[in-house]
Amino acid sequence: MADRVLIILPTYNERENLEALVAAVHESLPEARLLIIDDGSPDGTGELADRLAAADERIEVRHRPGKQGLGTAYLLGFRHAIEQGHDYVFEMDSDFSHDPKDLPRLLEAARAGADLAIGSRWVEGGGTVNWTLQRKLISRGGSFYARTILGVQIRDLTAGFKCFRRQTLERIDLPSVRSSGYSFQVEMNYRVVKAGMRVVEVPVTFVDRRLGQSKMSRAIFLEAAVMVWKLRLGLA
Repeated sequence: MADRVLIILPTYNERENLEALVAAVHESLPEARLLIIDDGSPDGTGELADRLAAADERIEVRHRPGKQGLGTAYLLGFRHAIEQGHDYVFEMDSDFSHDPKDLPRLLEAARAGADLAIGSRWVEGGGTVNWTLQRKLISRGGSFYARTILGVQIRDLTAGFKCFRRQTLERIDLPSVRSSGYSFQVEMNYRVVKAGMRVVEVPVTFVDRRLGQSKMSRAIFLEAAVMVWKLRLGLA
């Protein structure tokens, strides 16, 4: 029996990217199902997602009434994946920052025994394109900061391109996850490590979004800085 693969795509104002991204994902992993979770995008992303789903049985859509945070979208997707019995579950941005051509390499790492495969910018062979020096320093510095406080060896703790085994998600107490923004990635990684599971970093090149506007904000970054200490002190 073939593995069941689910790719979770949270969206907010990604109408310019979504159709091309879905096509590229299915070119790389034709067997994958997609779960698009749209947070009431005013640009029509949700309506476009519905049209794509109507034309392709591999696509499902969930609509939420407004912006509720990246973490809650992924948690919704994780619960769906577990309920439906998917074997491998991806997190992926919807703006082409994560190259769909890398999907098979992450899946291969998970199939080879990784409980969590991370598409990493900060291991040998990884990198970024169209980033300023300041942005690189902030990202690498953020990972170093979190890695030092939490005492874990993952180089790219804030990466959002991941492949989980279903059993990994089942072993994590998902209802107790508290992060919703940038820190969600750090918290999920930390929980996997604390549970004694195996994390593999697969080098990828992160390309700054093609179209649309970044969702990153100072508030999201500050939330992550505080959440790291809550995790370290057992308060989250």
